[in-house]
Amino acid sequence: MKPLEDVRIIALEQYGAGPFGSLHLAHLGADIIKIEDPSVGGDVGRYVPPFAEGRDSLFFESFNRNKRSITLDIRRPEGRAVFEDLVRYSDAVYSNLRGDVPAKLRIRYADLAHLNPRIVCCSLSGFGMTGPRAAEPGYDYILQGLAGWMSLTGDPDGPPEKTGLSLVDYSGGLVAAIALLGGLHAARRDGLGMDCDVSLFDTAIAMLTYPATWYLTAAHRPARLRRSAHPSLVPFQIFPAKDGWLVIGCAKEKFWRRLATALRRPDLLTDPRFGTFARRLEHREELQAILDAEFRVRAVPEWLELLTAAAVPCGPVNDVDQALRDEQAAARELIVTTEHPRFGTVRQVASPVRVGDKQFEQRRAPLLGEDTDSVLRDVLGYDDSAITALAEAGAFGSRSWPAVVTD
Repeated sequence: MKPLEDVRIIALEQYGAGPFGSLHLAHLGADIIKIEDPSVGGDVGRYVPPFAEGRDSLFFESFNRNKRSITLDIRRPEGRAVFEDLVRYSDAVYSNLRGDVPAKLRIRYADLAHLNPRIVCCSLSGFGMTGPRAAEPGYDYILQGLAGWMSLTGDPDGPPEKTGLSLVDYSGGLVAAIALLGGLHAARRDGLGMDCDVSLFDTAIAMLTYPATWYLTAAHRPARLRRSAHPSLVPFQIFPAKDGWLVIGCAKEKFWRRLATALRRPDLLTDPRFGTFARRLEHREELQAILDAEFRVRAVPEWLELLTAAAVPCGPVNDVDQALRDEQAAARELIVTTEHPRFGTVRQVASPVRVGDKQFEQRRAPLLGEDTDSVLRDVLGYDDSAITALAEAGAFGSRSWPAVVTD
């Protein structure tokens, strides 16, 4: 069995942050029943361009492998009744909605404990369920600016910049998954569930880590540095080679000594300006100019071969194509394949979560409402008459049946 095969999670999730967190739980075997609001066409991620057709997109595929989808309008009494039945047979309710919405939808622990005292209610929102910003929407780009990330990213002579990926969203999803697993462990141990109130803002602030400590304790103000340089370790940044860029990282004194030796510059090791971490930090600009002149004389592949042989931490600045074709990606089986009725063979990146020595089989992301019938019958035990009555009442967003939407 997969590690989480005995876990069922009801997911009221959308777009990136929430689905990214549950993606890894599904990878580990959790039964993720994704409730999609039929009044808005389901998860908005289904419509993200440029590769979107009908109610499916490659964006949605990237975040929703191995899950099940049901359409359910939980604002209708009939839909709410189905939702509450699911709570009775599940371990967790997982959502990424605005901070004030869980209370409005009545999906907090206090709202659901009477149905299932062990239920864990994990909310991932922009700003959490408390505080003056609780009712504000929170998006990755906004959080990167608000939490100070942009002030640390980019060239000091240019404007503040975001990271190349939506790291607040993805990190928030992972934090929510960790919180949910912690809640599940406690619920099984103690017999009582709880709320897990996770936010993107909390995540982004927490990830300031040592720059925040430096500021809070020593009043140091971190700032953007040229060419993605590390704030305290020198040299640790990108350097221009003859045909591109490479990253050099001397995180220990031994690596600095190896680098100087590989460059055939023993004078750098006796130069008092560069003798320690602190001295190199003080003379960062002078050392960078010296190293720039050295690295410009050879191409990136030559440097990588030389420096790797010298055991100096280094790497190329790849584009996405080069990164995905790296032999290490193939060796680690980081590309997975699924078959989709619209897109044919879909190749995408695997979950990095590894437990044991077996790779798990992958299922494509579900069509909108694809699993409504099977969940109602197999999980809840509804019969034809019950399902028909619910459909006629609009619980699934349409008076027609089946509830699966294929266009």
